[in-house]
Amino acid sequence: MGKTTGFLEFDRKVEAYVTVEERIKNYKEFTKPLKANELKNQGARCMDCGIPFCHSGCPLGNLIPDFNDAVYQGKWEKAAKILHSTNNFPEFTGRLCPAPCEEACVLGINEDPVSIENIEKNIVETAFKNGWITPEPPIKRTGKKVAIIGSGPAGLAAAQQLNRAGHAVTVFERDEKVGGLLRYGIPDFKMEKNVIDRRLEILEKEGIEFETSVNVGVDIKAQDLKKDFDAIVLCGGATVRRGLPIPGADAEGVVQAMDFLPQNNRKVDGIPYQGEELSAKGKNVIVIGGGDTGSDCIGTSIRHGAKSVVNFEIMPKGTPDRPADQPWPFWPMRLRTSTSHKEGAERVFSISTKKFNTDKSGKLKSLTTVEVEWVKTSRQRPQLKEVKGSEKDWPCDLALLALGFTGSETTIADQLGLELDQRTNIKASEANYKTNVPGVFAAGDQRRGQSLIVWAISEGRQAAYHVDSYLMGQSNLPLKGEGDLPRI
Repeated sequence: MGKTTGFLEFDRKVEAYVTVEERIKNYKEFTKPLKANELKNQGARCMDCGIPFCHSGCPLGNLIPDFNDAVYQGKWEKAAKILHSTNNFPEFTGRLCPAPCEEACVLGINEDPVSIENIEKNIVETAFKNGWITPEPPIKRTGKKVAIIGSGPAGLAAAQQLNRAGHAVTVFERDEKVGGLLRYGIPDFKMEKNVIDRRLEILEKEGIEFETSVNVGVDIKAQDLKKDFDAIVLCGGATVRRGLPIPGADAEGVVQAMDFLPQNNRKVDGIPYQGEELSAKGKNVIVIGGGDTGSDCIGTSIRHGAKSVVNFEIMPKGTPDRPADQPWPFWPMRLRTSTSHKEGAERVFSISTKKFNTDKSGKLKSLTTVEVEWVKTSRQRPQLKEVKGSEKDWPCDLALLALGFTGSETTIADQLGLELDQRTNIKASEANYKTNVPGVFAAGDQRRGQSLIVWAISEGRQAAYHVDSYLMGQSNLPLKGEGDLPRI
């Protein structure tokens, strides 16, 4: 695959960025694409490694060596077909995926891995630019109707696959536009929303119907929907936010990240929003939570014009290299620094917030923290221990809680009598994505819990296969890593 000696001749290279000073003036994407010959060289780095562990690292089972070789050969249209055979939306994953495939790359054992994610993004962008991505409606319809609840990546992937199988698919979305967290959570500087809209246009022309501003379980009872459709796929995500149950948590200025980020998405898109404006302008901002959502809050706060931005993480600072107990090809918990971190945030590790302090009017003025350490015991997991005498007050006007999610909302589950797991996710077997109620399936975060976009697309695709099998007795839709999708 690629050039036999390419990994010896070419160093890893990825897209450059617009300078911090320029990019924080707006919410546009700020990458600078590589030139065609540079991308060819990156494709050439893919080794003829015998066993491509990148396949197992990718939840979609993308045929990575195959499209890398096509890029090296200059066969971009072929590369696009290979990529789309396993991934419905590479324009999303090519921008937003943490690239577990690269951590599993054989070259990554002792060198920089192949820049798979960047190659993927350039394949799909080249395909759109050249008009190779066109609507492919099914030749015939089955007469079966499927309802998809939720229009995030899991819902959209399930919808496209089931539509390709010939079923009449309707996607219900409670927000005013389609996309889920892709639209109302991911900042525009990571993915501009026209990227969603151009794909949505393809899906609509393929015959998928979208019902927006419809909250299933409230505007439409789930039982009524079940009567009208032959199958239902629940892809509503894990949307119950984790709070921080400490004194002062109800203070003015303590805000959930998933209130702050969606409002900003709406502002950028010119969509009216309800409630008071959540602005970081001129404020001392502390983001509590060191994951991707915390990083998104940092970049957004800096673009608002925050006076200062500090990021708290309760876990210890990771190392740039793989930890010894997380060998290749497993996903390593190493230190990861995002573009937003580099825009001017201070990062503090091994720290726990103990109290939100307010002024007389109830507005947040500071946080009290304590340093922590993780102590290994005879138990399986290290125990958290506070460091005596390490208490500290931090000036803070806006605290953004980016602590993840505890599960999914239960309104639909209650109405349908669905079984839940301990985290209020919907119980559905990974073997067939079926719930305890016949004809009702679940996929994505609403089934597996908070996870990655690439996992959501994978789950949507897998669920579609099993829904199609339920409706028709068998399915020609592909499972993970299988080749070109059969046309009907």
